[in-house]
Amino acid sequence: MIEIKRKSIIPVYGLAAVWVFYCLIFPLYRTWHFIALACIAVLTYTVLAKFFPGTVELIEVTEEPARTGDEQIDALLAEGETAVFEMRKLRDNISDDILKANVDDIIDITDKIFNKLLIEPGAYKQVKRFADFFLPTTIKLLNAYGRFGQSGIEGDNITGTMDRIDKALDTTLDSYKKFFDSLFEDQALDIETDITVLEAMLKQDGFLENDF
Repeated sequence: MIEIKRKSIIPVYGLAAVWVFYCLIFPLYRTWHFIALACIAVLTYTVLAKFFPGTVELIEVTEEPARTGDEQIDALLAEGETAVFEMRKLRDNISDDILKANVDDIIDITDKIFNKLLIEPGAYKQVKRFADFFLPTTIKLLNAYGRFGQSGIEGDNITGTMDRIDKALDTTLDSYKKFFDSLFEDQALDIETDITVLEAMLKQDGFLENDF
């Protein structure tokens, strides 16, 4: 949100009116006449500006989504933003607080997965697979849950299906967490290698006696 202040036009009209009436009533052939008119005009404008300060308008500024410049990766990032937007809408149709919290977590992890792609374009293939298989199924389940929940009818089929979707979304959340963790596998291996090299150097120089 940005704040835009718009001045009132009334002080300007008041200023113009003072000049017009003064010129019609009083003479303007000496210097002090003009000085008096200027003083009255400034005073009028100041008073009117105090009583009519204008308005303050709040305008919502939509930030441009972050992009990499790579057409293929940016298309996948846009796909992720659309999926997150859709899941947030579907989340609002859920009345169960626990399930709603799980969906919030799913959305949060989805955001993190695509942010990972933004930072590391090399994760494209993994994230593409996630977008092609995980996201459509999740959105389909949320859509189904919302439709059954809004039916207004309780029955074995409706209740049973909603319970199964609830459990499936629990499993989905665990899968999302594992998938996100897998995106750090290469980094974890690199760090493990660095630690091994560092320990070997410390041992060689006699600074490390015991293995950790």
